[in-house]
Amino acid sequence: METLVLAHKGWVSYEAAKVAPLLALMGKEADMARRKMIYEGKAKILYEGPEPGTFVQYFKDDATAYNAEKKAVIEGKGVLNNRLSEFFMTGLQGIGIPTHFIKRLNMREQLIRQVEIVPLEVIVRNIAAGSMAKRMGMEEGTPLPRPIVEFSYKDDSLGDPLVPEEYIIAFGWASQQDLDDIVSMALRVNDYMSGLMHGVGIKLIDFKLEFGRLWDGDFQRLALADEISPDSCRLWDVETGQRLDKDVFRKDLGSLSDAYTEVARRLGVLPSNVTHVPTKPTPIN
Repeated sequence: METLVLAHKGWVSYEAAKVAPLLALMGKEADMARRKMIYEGKAKILYEGPEPGTFVQYFKDDATAYNAEKKAVIEGKGVLNNRLSEFFMTGLQGIGIPTHFIKRLNMREQLIRQVEIVPLEVIVRNIAAGSMAKRMGMEEGTPLPRPIVEFSYKDDSLGDPLVPEEYIIAFGWASQQDLDDIVSMALRVNDYMSGLMHGVGIKLIDFKLEFGRLWDGDFQRLALADEISPDSCRLWDVETGQRLDKDVFRKDLGSLSDAYTEVARRLGVLPSNVTHVPTKPTPIN
């Protein structure tokens, strides 16, 4: 007698249930091959979305550092960043900050609104670390008098150089009103993220944001774009100072996947007993 199991579309045979996840994965890979790729970056791929004005953002497992001079593939990184970015973007939308995020589609993809990216990286710093500590001759871990917002021009070939507001306005990358709005939103993101992280025993040292112009009828407005994840934040354990961000990869401090999983567990994005993040559907044994 054939054994039946309950699937999301009703009762199916046990053998069909065993292969269904693998068939779904094959179908997903075939669908990706058919879709029009818009852009491939170091950590993500943008595909044409199902509706006009939308993209599908796919999170890769690729890890890079030092302007892609150091590279590796970290299994599960894309899955973790997809989940964490969804968590942060949804929370920020809840406090009134507009973002390009619409919904998570699956383990590695999310549906986003198409935006015209402002060619700037917006860096918010709470504690001296990384390039700022080196540039200013400060010891890493030194608290800053107040949060500092910096701008860098998005150009890998130039090393994403820091730029003053005068350059930004003169070259037409953003208006003064745009910059005022960006700084205001960036500081609100900092307040939200700092409180969230402190509540789970993590210091938000600094982080990087990107913004885009979103059409709303006949009007444009600024919205948070790209992603927020341990790839774009510097996160230290409050008690031990352990790095829980991409510095683990940059400085060879251990397992990047374990660090990101720890952040996800503390925030409740993953169950507390999870030790390994699945990267594809698992068939029934």
